[in-house]
Amino acid sequence: MAASGASSDEFGGAETVPNRLLRALPDARREHLAALLSPVELRLRTVIFEPGQIIDSVDFPRGCVESLVTPLADGRTVEVAAVGNDGILGVPLVPGGSLAVRAVCSVPGVVDRMDARTFGHEIEADVHLRELVDDYEQAMINRLAVAVACNRLHSTEERTARWLLTSHDQTGAMSFVTTLEFLGSLLGCSETSIRRSVQSLQKAGLIRHHRGRITILDPPGLRMAACECYALIKREADGVVQKALVRTLLLTES
Repeated sequence: MAASGASSDEFGGAETVPNRLLRALPDARREHLAALLSPVELRLRTVIFEPGQIIDSVDFPRGCVESLVTPLADGRTVEVAAVGNDGILGVPLVPGGSLAVRAVCSVPGVVDRMDARTFGHEIEADVHLRELVDDYEQAMINRLAVAVACNRLHSTEERTARWLLTSHDQTGAMSFVTTLEFLGSLLGCSETSIRRSVQSLQKAGLIRHHRGRITILDPPGLRMAACECYALIKREADGVVQKALVRTLLLTES
């Protein structure tokens, strides 16, 4: 899995925050995994892997978002899922396997990375971790189904609001460095269409767009502008974390 590093001034301002799935694990298991992880800084547009490329590492983002996008023959793309501090990039995990999507950094920041084979061995050795990954894989399937409906039925403005809110949840940041052209490529629309949507949200006082940075000004108002898919995606992500926390609590009390 190839990715390039970057210096701190190339990032979008998202501060490093813990990965919620790692935090939900029992202390001993989390400390064990931490010794196997290496931090990697990703800049905007960094390609982590291409469709069909063997996945040789697994990422736990913190303060960073990695988008799964489907590239079309005419060069267009559309995001089908986003992985932030609520997830893991590189699953479903099959030794020597691949996915039919491209993974690209859509919010720059830091990920904790582990060799894929090592992660596979850890899953086999730990039922608790295996259950967490199983829950996460099911949630991702559900989120992919939501993305299909969202990309087909909802307006660019609704999807822009949804993307910003989800990115906020996955990084803790209120401000993101991006270009309208790149954001349009994630949402599967033209730069002209995304520009109109951003201008509309800015006119409503919900965001500010200035010199390649979009800042959320009114989260409650932005939630009103977003499609229902935002709440569905958030519910799926939070559900995986909550299940892991409950298992950890039961394990601690036993």
